[in-house]
Amino acid sequence: MTLKESWLLPEGIDELMPEEATQLERMHRLLVDRMQSWGYHLVVPPLIEYLDSLLTGTAKTLDLQTFKLIDQLSGRLLGVRADMTPQVARIAAHRLRNNAEILRLCYIGSVLHTLPASQASSRNPIQLGAEIYGHAGPESDMESIQLMVELLEISGATGSISLDIGHVGIYRGLADYAELDQEQEQAIFSAMQRKALPEILNLLSGYAITETARSMLAALSELNGDVSVLGKAKQILHDAPDSVLNALDTLVVLAEMAKQRLPGIQLNFDLAELRGYHYHTGVVFAAYQSNSAQAIALGGRYDDIGQDFGHAQPATGFSLDLKKLVTRFPKPTEKRQTISTVWSMDPQQLEWVTNLREQGNIVVFELPGSKTPSEKKLIQQDGRWQVVETGTNTRG
Repeated sequence: MTLKESWLLPEGIDELMPEEATQLERMHRLLVDRMQSWGYHLVVPPLIEYLDSLLTGTAKTLDLQTFKLIDQLSGRLLGVRADMTPQVARIAAHRLRNNAEILRLCYIGSVLHTLPASQASSRNPIQLGAEIYGHAGPESDMESIQLMVELLEISGATGSISLDIGHVGIYRGLADYAELDQEQEQAIFSAMQRKALPEILNLLSGYAITETARSMLAALSELNGDVSVLGKAKQILHDAPDSVLNALDTLVVLAEMAKQRLPGIQLNFDLAELRGYHYHTGVVFAAYQSNSAQAIALGGRYDDIGQDFGHAQPATGFSLDLKKLVTRFPKPTEKRQTISTVWSMDPQQLEWVTNLREQGNIVVFELPGSKTPSEKKLIQQDGRWQVVETGTNTRG
């Protein structure tokens, strides 16, 4: 490795410099405090786990995003977490299963991806999230959405926040109604994600399904917009199975809740929103800013997550990447001043330094042979220590 190469980081791996790192820590404290004020308990899962535990159940979809290594102690395969949500689900289902009927957990930590999630995105994001276990109704979905929006506002998300809300049960129910096989379901799913209506129509024309099923699936890609789209969907999908109609009813209830709990937040209902289709089981949602097409927070329902850990239970929650928000976080209005002082073993000076730091000041010792730029200095004058403005005529 050349000298030039020795300081290069792998592609997609980044680091934070002092100012951003300080901002991140301030934001971290505020967000965790706010989640705890809502009754969420903080947990800290390990960075690595046995791979078969890390990729249990619906978390199998993370396989390609997970770095793998051999444990030198056991010889078993380990994985570096690509998402903390499955880990927290394991903790809820195993370690905390008897703690409460409704369990609220929050978490924050670094994760690692083998590939970037999108162009120019980090492969080592800092994930923050909150989950509710033990409740299956729209109330817990709304709580997750409301808390997510509140955290984004605290983080200083600039511009108006808008929400995309969908329900994977709508497409899943229609695919079952049409009796699509796995290959057909995946092909339509892929086209739905791209809103490619001509491709959807072409695919459906080649499938041996009823005309009713074909027309409802074809309409799905265009059922997106404000709350009025839900009424339109009920008319178009009136012959759909109960699972689809129940999913629509859930979205109607959420829309009503949002009027009271999320005033001023623009809502967009997208019935072909299938992000996390193989992971989520119900409502899915994403937050956007008016000046960006990239989601800044994602969430949704993933019921029965603990089944493979021996304790199936409904769950809903959200997560976000703090690195995406750190540059937007408001900077302190008052800058802390630095106080420098000469290196000394004088007990009175050490007492002064301790007291000043406890009062929130930054105090830096000038090491022998060096000078520290500062706004103020702690000096000894007339036999006593005192803080003076830099440049004051003093003797030390």
